[in-house]
Order: sequence, then C-alpha cells, then structure tokens
Amino acid sequence: MDHHLDSFREFLLSERNYSQHTVKAYMTDVGEFVGVARQKKLIPGEGDPFDVRTLDEAPVRAYIGWLYTRNKKVSISRKLSSVRAFFEFLMKTGAVKLNLAKLVPTPRGEKRLPSFLTVDEVVKLLDTVSGDGALDARDSAILELLYSSGLRVSELAGADVGNLDLAAMTVRVLGKGRKERQVPVGSRAAEAIKKYLAHRLDMKPGGDQLFVNSRGGRLTVRSVDRIIKKRAIAAGIPKNVSPHVLRHSFATHLLGGGADLRAIQEMLGHASLSTTQRYTHTSIEKLMEIYDKTHPRA
Repeated sequence: MDHHLDSFREFLLSERNYSQHTVKAYMTDVGEFVGVARQKKLIPGEGDPFDVRTLDEAPVRAYIGWLYTRNKKVSISRKLSSVRAFFEFLMKTGAVKLNLAKLVPTPRGEKRLPSFLTVDEVVKLLDTVSGDGALDARDSAILELLYSSGLRVSELAGADVGNLDLAAMTVRVLGKGRKERQVPVGSRAAEAIKKYLAHRLDMKPGGDQLFVNSRGGRLTVRSVDRIIKKRAIAAGIPKNVSPHVLRHSFATHLLGGGADLRAIQEMLGHASLSTTQRYTHTSIEKLMEIYDKTHPRA
C-alpha cells in the first residue's frame, strides 16, 4: 500500500500540478484512511505483503464510521473526496478495477451561506485607510483590489507588477489548478494601486512581486489576512472579516446589482457554476424589490 501512496503523491504534484499545500491535505486524508483501516485490521500493517486488488469497500465504510464520531459532515465529505481521488488514481494505474470509495454515499452536508459585508460596511472599511505612507497606500490597494476583482488571497499574494494592465483596467492571476484568468479592475482600485506603486520602490522590493512587506519581500497569505483583520477592527466592523469575506462580498454585490451568474463564475474562477450559486441567497432581496416596483398587485 505504501508505494501506492508515494505514487499518488507524485501524481498530484507532477500531473495535476497541485500546490504543496493541496497535496499535503490529500495525503493527510488518505494517510488517515489507511491508518484507520490498519488499526481495524482491514488491511495489513506497514511493510506487510498486500495485494490491493483484494480490497472491498469495508475499509472505506469503517473509515467513514470512525470520522462520524470526530468530524462535522462537511469535513467527512472532504475526506471521503480525497479517498475517492486515491482510488480513482489506483484505477488509472490498473491496481484496482473499481473505485471502492464511490460505493459509499457521501454524507449530506450542512448548508452554510457565505459570510459577506454590506455595501455600507465595505465603504466604511475601504475609507478607513487614509494615511499617506507606503504601508497605508499598500493596504488601501490590497483592500480595493480584493473587493474590486474578487481575487482569492493566494492570487493577490502571488501577483506580480507585470500582471497588471492599468491602461486596460485588468489584472492577470493564476488560480486553482494553475488556471490563468484575466479579471477587471475597478477605477477606485486602479487609482489606489497607482498611488501604492509610487511608494513601492521605497520599500526596496527584491523582485517583481506586487505587494511587499516592510523588508521588501513578497507578502504572504497570512500577512494579507492579518492586514484585513487589523483594518476591519480599526473600521469598527463587528464581524470576522477576512480576504475571503471580501471575495464573497464582491460576488454578492455583483449579483444583487443584476450581474449574470455565469459572468460572476468567470470572474471568480469557479470551475463549477454550482459553487457560484451559493451567492443566490441575496437575489431574493433584489427580486422582492423588483416585484414591489413592477407588480400591479404588490
């Protein structure tokens, strides 16, 4: 079993081009599955001879049962998805004939609506950064760009100056699965970025990275998250504000303004429209407004 795990890790890295972080998450889940199956003696221990073709779905069912005593349904679904990906890989290599993890149903997840800010809260947050220094200019540009373009925090942190085309008002980013897309940049965000770029060289950047720290290095995802939280507290917003909340706010406000769902999907870089459809929880408010204005018996 162990050499199958090593091959799976290499497959995720080289053929799927997944990040080290994503690969680590997959391998943690699959390693946990194998560990539980060994503990329950449904597969032999490490180093013992074992023909994976003799497996049935019993180890998967045992793993799911074990998870139910420890995890929320959404975590169980994710972990089962990792195990299914592992068995899908084993099928591709001819090690097994069936994806045994697909014989076990996925638990129905608890529906959670994305957290987002109101338009007033976003304006309050963006207007909080008013200083003239390099760090204030940088933080303003970060906030404006996240809300203007709906970027993932990893996309923002990974952006280089060369990804910007302020004349065309666009930014090119590398999303999940290393898929590149071009995203519009709003006029307020473009102005904030221009102001920041006038200060950027003072921070002595060590390369082409767009957003840098006080030492000139590329800002990390964690650093961006800290900046957002710090600015939200300063703005007096009583919510747990994160870069992802700004991304959700971007999508929610576009949809509330009448934007097409597929256009929002394209801008967010979602592979599936069903992911984007989580934002339709706000559309009822818009529909009621239209109904009240137009229906003769409203």
